Amino acid sequence: MARAVIRELPLTGPGSGPYAIAVGPDGALWVTLAGTGGVARLGRDGAVRTYPTGPAESRPLIITAGPDGALWYTRSGDHRLGRITVEGDTSSVALPPGTGPCGLAVGPDDALWYAGMGDDSIGRVTVDGGLTRFPLPVAGGFPSMLAAGPDDALWFTLNRANVIGRMGLDGEVTLHALPTEAAGPVGITLGGDGALWFVEIAAGQLGRIAPDGRIEEFPLPDRAARPHAIVADPAGGCWFTEWGANRIGHIDPAGRITAHELPTPRSEPHGLTVTPDATVWVALETGAVAHLTPL
Repeated sequence: MARAVIRELPLTGPGSGPYAIAVGPDGALWVTLAGTGGVARLGRDGAVRTYPTGPAESRPLIITAGPDGALWYTRSGDHRLGRITVEGDTSSVALPPGTGPCGLAVGPDDALWYAGMGDDSIGRVTVDGGLTRFPLPVAGGFPSMLAAGPDDALWFTLNRANVIGRMGLDGEVTLHALPTEAAGPVGITLGGDGALWFVEIAAGQLGRIAPDGRIEEFPLPDRAARPHAIVADPAGGCWFTEWGANRIGHIDPAGRITAHELPTPRSEPHGLTVTPDATVWVALETGAVAHLTPL
């Protein structure tokens, strides 16, 4: 998958800080605005609508389609989970002070699970607002992102502890240390091969962990690329952002890595998603979105 066409679309302008992007149940793209405290909707017709969902310091980060037909997202600045319907109605669930939620995923139990960067926790929130908090056994580990695994569990990255963790629905935790020291794992996703794929932002590598805990690492051609987010594609590979190198990367099922330069220098690519037509959409912190069409 070495050839692709990339285009960029203005979204909300400088300062808004598009951070993560997800496909909503309405087929539109929904983007968190970490700089201004809102959420933007990019319709299939190209129309953009912005919803102020909280103060600028609420810092919305990761967004995902929930099990209730709405979009849910983490608000790391004011320690909440936000919710927005496709009609634009907003609400939120308060988390314990100091939580600093980042990663967010729908679990196999149809609840929202989040990673608490600030208080070393993984939390579970039901669609009616019920909260359960699970403290992690590592202090200062900085839980960052998480994804539902193939085994009725949540898998998460501990960025500062250099660990990939697994949490069962009962809160039981298993930790797997990475082979590379100070690798700094961040984004994680369930791949088409039944393993969890993740990025190592500090080491310039991708990683793969099987449900039994076996880990493989794949160095990037540019070890200074600072990979940030990762998402599986329908063909069995994964797409990822190279935040420090202004690129979108891809790894195929055989481990071959390709990279695609973004048109605008220093556009700061963060979260990404793949739509049903295999187009890759990326949130650019400079105020735009990019879409990549594989050829």
